[in-house]
Amino acid sequence: MSGRRQVLLRVDPAVHDALVRWANDEFRSVNAHVEMLLRRALVDAGRMPKQAAPIPKRGRPRSAGD
Repeated sequence: MSGRRQVLLRVDPAVHDALVRWANDEFRSVNAHVEMLLRRALVDAGRMPKQAAPIPKRGRPRSAGD
């Protein structure tokens, strides 16, 4: 499988608001935060596929001086 899949997710507005606040506290987008939570749940349940790619690095690349 190549690329990343899009998923439509319907959630209660209060749950969404809580996710937005939590993601903001962690300096993540809601999408990145939901993926992190899903991956954590898969690992905890022993269901993380071995072939799953790591979460792509986001943000600005480091400068040559760093």
